Amino acid sequence: MTPASPTRARLLPYGKQWVDDEDIAAVVETLRSDWLTTGPKVEEFERAFAAFTGAAHAVAVSNGTAALHAATAALGIGPGDEVIIPAITFVASANCVVYQGGTPVFADVEGDTLLIDPQDVEGKITARTKAVIAVDYAGQPCDYEALRAIAARHKIALVADACHALGGSYRGQPIGSLADLSTFSLHPVKPITCGEGGVITTNDAELAKAMRVFRSHGISSDFRQREKQGSWAYEMVSLGYNYRLSDIQCALAASQLKKLPTWVQRRQAIARQYDEAFAGEARFTPLAVRDGVSHGYHLYVIRLGSGFDRGRFFQELRGEGIGANVHYAPVHMHPFYRRTFGTGPGLCPVAEAAYERILTLPIFPRMTDEDVADVITAVRRVATRLRSA
Repeated sequence: MTPASPTRARLLPYGKQWVDDEDIAAVVETLRSDWLTTGPKVEEFERAFAAFTGAAHAVAVSNGTAALHAATAALGIGPGDEVIIPAITFVASANCVVYQGGTPVFADVEGDTLLIDPQDVEGKITARTKAVIAVDYAGQPCDYEALRAIAARHKIALVADACHALGGSYRGQPIGSLADLSTFSLHPVKPITCGEGGVITTNDAELAKAMRVFRSHGISSDFRQREKQGSWAYEMVSLGYNYRLSDIQCALAASQLKKLPTWVQRRQAIARQYDEAFAGEARFTPLAVRDGVSHGYHLYVIRLGSGFDRGRFFQELRGEGIGANVHYAPVHMHPFYRRTFGTGPGLCPVAEAAYERILTLPIFPRMTDEDVADVITAVRRVATRLRSA
């Protein structure tokens, strides 16, 4: 129920973009240029993104799902192939395998971090396994040392779904250079945005070339390349999609990328305030953070104690003006996957149990310390009210 005097009169969302005058000016400049798509801003953004992540190549596409699809297509995933994916992630991490006719195989997660469990990954590798897609859940990088060793031992590809983690690092190495392919989203709640967009990074020039062809209908040259050559001729060499990202969007994304280090620092500062406020709490606990990582904190997730009804806690927080959310229902429990692949309860017990207890609290760079204090106050109020109910 809504309290008589909620903590906030206006709902604080769990995530929100930050677009400033510099970003707007970059977009306007591009709107006034000769190129709105397949132009120079795409290449400029790709170079800047590759440099930021420490990768040799970056390929910009229309959204994070397109990034995942391009990655699986470049790896040649097809019918009969299996790809191992963590149970707790957004459905796109698994859908990209299905788009290619492959079979997603769900691995359980670690109980303290909710990151993919390397031991369960190894136990689910078969002769048909072609890749592992590791998800940097909430912004914390996975155990890439263990995952790379597994991938090398079994001669399979390693893909990082790093949509949550841009700006973070693993043992000093930036996110985006830790796997054969790393995928990113530029959705408004992600670390940087251009409305909708995605990027794939890799050190493999052939994979990068394949993904550039894939994003443009399978055609081996784009309009700007043909314009430079003074040619109209083009060839469709494979079946691709229209997954291009426009110059307008790339101008915005490139402007946002310059501010990312400061924004990640602010996300980490907010997380520290939450950590300090919730230290020693038995009623709700934050997820664990491993040593040697720089957490990007796309999400800040707490796990409720067993005495709480998560659905009611969620509604009560909304009543307090706090836009809590839940990330995510285990993918193998969705009706499509249960119907199509025969998955269901008991497949990934750690993920299934965790899902019933997790809540996402607001975290985004433009939050003030007062906003953070409101979240802390509201969580405590709700916990006290429900515990005594």
